[in-house]
Amino acid sequence: MKAIRVHQFGGPEVLQCEDVERPVAAEGEVVVRIEAAGINPVEAYIRTGTYARKPALPYTPGSDGAGVVEQAGRGVDALRVGDRVYVAALMARRNTGTYAEYVACDAAHVHPLPDQVTFHQGAAIGVPYATAYRALVQRARLVAGETVLVHGASGSVGTACVQLARALGARVIGTAGSDAGLALVAAEGAHGVAHHARDGYLDAILAMTANRGADVIVEMLANVNLERDFSVLAPYGRIVIVGSRGTLEFSPRLTMGKDASILGMALWNIPPTDVPAITAGVNAGLAAGYLRPVTGRAFPLAQASDAHRAVLEPGAHGKIALLPR
Repeated sequence: MKAIRVHQFGGPEVLQCEDVERPVAAEGEVVVRIEAAGINPVEAYIRTGTYARKPALPYTPGSDGAGVVEQAGRGVDALRVGDRVYVAALMARRNTGTYAEYVACDAAHVHPLPDQVTFHQGAAIGVPYATAYRALVQRARLVAGETVLVHGASGSVGTACVQLARALGARVIGTAGSDAGLALVAAEGAHGVAHHARDGYLDAILAMTANRGADVIVEMLANVNLERDFSVLAPYGRIVIVGSRGTLEFSPRLTMGKDASILGMALWNIPPTDVPAITAGVNAGLAAGYLRPVTGRAFPLAQASDAHRAVLEPGAHGKIALLPR
């Protein structure tokens, strides 16, 4: 089969399409024929070799994907050959990598894909929606009636946060860096939008909250925005840091003035006891239709390097995917 392999850490050019042996399902595992593999920014960071997680070389990237069950190992009862499924294998014990024609992973991290959800949409479920649920429900403890600011809402995690926060009864404001991104965020249910590359956008956000600020801020680029976030944070507010690409100078007094909380999160830190609630919550939203993955550009498998460049471009929106066939 064809798979993307990384033999050395570095830029996008280290992603090589190669012929490798097709995986076989061990006990408790399934093999999925991948129809679409999701590209997440974290995979681009890991590829550089400078991220906190550093896999052994060589490896095949990817934890998100969707396709059809090709083989079920011994002890797998909930899935059958031919089932449409999505793969969310970031925390799986074994994951042969979804940037491939076939992937083997723990059956516990493979879930039925509702009929109305396409394979490209299925590739947008794992990391984005688990992140949204973890950030809003388990970290921020969002309460219906509160105001949520999603700072960087046009990407796959951002749109997932907008949809989930809206479904949980929050008032939602989203920022984006392009007019197309703003239109997308509004279409996904945000009550208000702001262009974060324009002067005065923080004043516009405050005006949307009657100068009170947001109770919860989901922050995708903390090294740029964290200090500014306090100007639009309500008293006793919570900032959940989902992404950061560097460091910053920061005054802790900003937290004191509003009795504010800064909450970090990373999916691989989730206690195993918290995972079932995330899975159940996301699957319920998909089945009911209030969680609707937004798709973006699709690339052939051999163009994985171009997909990695695209996922980090300013203004990118919707889930970027690889199509193995």
